Amino acid sequence: MNDESAKHRFIRGLLLCAALLLVPCAAMSASTGDIVRIRVDARARGTPFPHFWEQMFGSGRATLALRDDYRKDLVTVKQATGFGYVRFHGILDDDVGLFQLGRNGQPFYNAADKPDKGGQPVYNFSYVDQIYDGLLARGVRPFVELGFMPKDLSSDPAALQDFWYHPNVAPPKDYALWDGMIRAFARHLVARYGIDEVSKWYFEVWNEPNIGFWAGNPKMPTYYTLYDHTARALKSVSPRLRVGGPATAQAAQVAGFLKHVHDASVPVDFVSTHVYGDDTADNVFHTSGNIPRKDMVCRAVDKVHKEVLASPYPKLPFIMSEFNASYANLPNVTDTVYMGPWLANTIRACTGKVEAMSYWTFSDVFEEGGVVRSPFYGGFGLIAEDDIPKPAFNAFAMLHRLGDVQLPVSSDSALVTRRADGTLVLALWNYAPPVGDTASYTVGKPKGDIKHFDVDLSSLPASAAATVWRLDETHGNVIATFDRMGRPAFPSREQIQQLRSAGRMAAPEQLALHDGKLVLDIPPQGLAVVEVH
Repeated sequence: MNDESAKHRFIRGLLLCAALLLVPCAAMSASTGDIVRIRVDARARGTPFPHFWEQMFGSGRATLALRDDYRKDLVTVKQATGFGYVRFHGILDDDVGLFQLGRNGQPFYNAADKPDKGGQPVYNFSYVDQIYDGLLARGVRPFVELGFMPKDLSSDPAALQDFWYHPNVAPPKDYALWDGMIRAFARHLVARYGIDEVSKWYFEVWNEPNIGFWAGNPKMPTYYTLYDHTARALKSVSPRLRVGGPATAQAAQVAGFLKHVHDASVPVDFVSTHVYGDDTADNVFHTSGNIPRKDMVCRAVDKVHKEVLASPYPKLPFIMSEFNASYANLPNVTDTVYMGPWLANTIRACTGKVEAMSYWTFSDVFEEGGVVRSPFYGGFGLIAEDDIPKPAFNAFAMLHRLGDVQLPVSSDSALVTRRADGTLVLALWNYAPPVGDTASYTVGKPKGDIKHFDVDLSSLPASAAATVWRLDETHGNVIATFDRMGRPAFPSREQIQQLRSAGRMAAPEQLALHDGKLVLDIPPQGLAVVEVH
């Protein structure tokens, strides 16, 4: 090998390196997916962007609303999101005490004293009033789920659902008694709170009658009977009361329900259903294949949206009255920073197709699976027990900052909005799947590359500056601290204080803009919200 050939190889190597450096960034983005270019005119017209994802939350069963920690968490989430409605199971359950059969207006207190066919209904609204008074005093209205069945009204006392508190899910044994209870309940609410207030509530008939929460057979035809009786009983008290359903699981049976109420001339003021990120394509769409967790909720929203448009009620409000990334308790999903980009992407993809979505739930004051045994077990709530904020709480608080006008952007990893005062607010994220085995917590870093966001904002004032809030592995992530503690099942009081501090949203960063340009790196499972003002 002579010196001349070595020199030629060296020169060719330099030329190759130069050529690689000159590859357009757009081509690099297409091949690696790690550069995202955002171009926005700050004065663009935009479209309305109502905050449909934070108008309502689900929660644990009705009687938990009497607890102090439930009410504290309610206030915390209200302050962070401004939400206006809460939905829960069990307002008709026996532990609330609304309905009992008795004699001469008195309930039977002796277990051996059984009512005969002449037993008369006795209504007790003591806990009902305490529950609803507590919500209203904190600026939140009830989204009233009418369920489940009082024992004395049940056609099958043994029809108990699997929840820890075992609600009865049978149809009523006597629809005259059911109708009377619904009318008495509605009249009491109107008398206590006034029709102007109660007309702003929603009354949803039952919960998920297409699966194990309803023992009627066949399920949907017997549910339609329940719905018809309930809707007519409510409207007999006041036509201003809002009633809807079918509150089905897996985004199911909406078209059939709307056909039924139309054909039977039964009142309906809204349509509701539920879906979760790990529902299957078979259950939701009756197809084979796999739909990723990040896409399932909004694919289902799109399906129902089209069903409503094609129905006799194309302008009927559609409320997704339960949704989350998982219907199971998966620690690597609902407890982690994964929820930041998952929620942001869900908002992006569902915009314009649904009136409201109710995240299940605002708090881990929750007992469907029994008494909580660890602060981080994959619970549904935004706040873990002992008032510890989860990453999902920070995600909601950050995304609350978005404006009410959406500006166009050509990216599936960004939302760009504008507030009434002209402030631009951007949500930027780097979606990556959950880490490891989602059924048990696996410590590890999410897979994927850092995303480099290159943001170019035109029509800004010369003095514009950026404030950035972050949620990722090292920002607003209480799980990192919990892991370092060794994941104690029952943290000490000192550890609880440390966890509360670790769970708080990270302090924002101040970034300079150069000719309207901003560069931001976001790690896998990271979310950033940027205010430009």
